Amino acid sequence: MTSKEALSRYRGKRDFSTTAEPPEAGAPGSAGRPRFVVQIHDASTMHFDFRLEVDGVLKSWAVPKGPPGDPHDKRLAVPTEDHPLAYRDFEGVIAEGGYGAGTVIIWDEGTYRSLATDRRGHGIPFAEALEKGHVSFALEGGKLRGGYALTRLPEDRTGAREAWLLVGRGHRTARRPAPDPRRARSARTGRTLRQTAAASADSGT
Repeated sequence: MTSKEALSRYRGKRDFSTTAEPPEAGAPGSAGRPRFVVQIHDASTMHFDFRLEVDGVLKSWAVPKGPPGDPHDKRLAVPTEDHPLAYRDFEGVIAEGGYGAGTVIIWDEGTYRSLATDRRGHGIPFAEALEKGHVSFALEGGKLRGGYALTRLPEDRTGAREAWLLVGRGHRTARRPAPDPRRARSARTGRTLRQTAAASADSGT
């Protein structure tokens, strides 16, 4: 599947004549290690969006309680549609009435290194491991550093929405837990969600 095909759901949910979110084009893939971003999204339900650059798109999960700060913590991660690479730079307000309406800030960002292996411990492509339902990786961000893993949970008989677990692995996992999102500050501007919304209102965007 091409990145354009992978972004069909993203395009279909948005009206780019009214939203400040980026269209599918506008950002090249990373020349070095792939990148990650964690955004706080004050939508109808406050949550953290965890995004990993994979094969030309941002694979994305909504994490209600934010990334774990302790290797023993397990956090529910609900997959959302793939996002364009340009979304890793997005901060601002999604207008009322639009899909995902609310304020978004970048809480953390950086690069990651794949630790994906098969059952024999041999390295495999990250996208392949993700398709199989389990990936391990090491984050190098401003706040999140060290080993993490994402594991898809088995489907239950009710046909409930697909869900994953995001867990920390190893002693280098981030020492600080995700903060109160309303007090958290942007890694780019130092603004809170409230300050970001106010700045957007002042600028008329």
